[in-house]
Amino acid sequence: MERKGSDWDQRATLERLVDRQDILDCLTRIARAVDRSDRELFLSGFHDDAVLDAGGFVNAPDRVFDGARTGHEHGQSSTLHNLLNHTCEIDGATAHTETYFFFTGVNRDGTNWVGGGRYLDRFERREDGWRIAFRYTLMEWSGFVSPATVPLFDNLPDLHRNGSPQRSHSDPSYRRPLINLRDLRFPDDVERLGEPG
Repeated sequence: MERKGSDWDQRATLERLVDRQDILDCLTRIARAVDRSDRELFLSGFHDDAVLDAGGFVNAPDRVFDGARTGHEHGQSSTLHNLLNHTCEIDGATAHTETYFFFTGVNRDGTNWVGGGRYLDRFERREDGWRIAFRYTLMEWSGFVSPATVPLFDNLPDLHRNGSPQRSHSDPSYRRPLINLRDLRFPDDVERLGEPG
């Protein structure tokens, strides 16, 4: 069976897929940058003249990052911004995306904060590639979850020999090459490790 469409159609489809991947990579970079407190990485996702509308912040990317970092450093010892459903409409050098997110944070008082919402972004492809020109953050819900231990990661003196979670470039995700520094082991009581603490 012969494929429908010309080489031109296939090239256009491939270019569209590459554009979508570049946009998704940009969104992932920004989420990672917030959790690692990586200002340079965060700013790489926005055009210099971009505007972010994120609740109390409506400003340029550098100002919003600095404010958010101050807030997270004061309130949380750890955050995870997870990206979920994603739609992307590309029209020439402009794209509009909607990306659901799920936020978790370990608060400094030991509680866990969770929330969900959506990022509505207008991307523009300029000389420096696809970056956000305008972001509007919509919070849909938030709440608290009681803390609990995870037996698989509990009471291990060498747990962080491969590195501990950090909100900086000292996080193990920046280490190259990433190699194992812990002794090999396998627990005797595997069943217990599946029981929430």
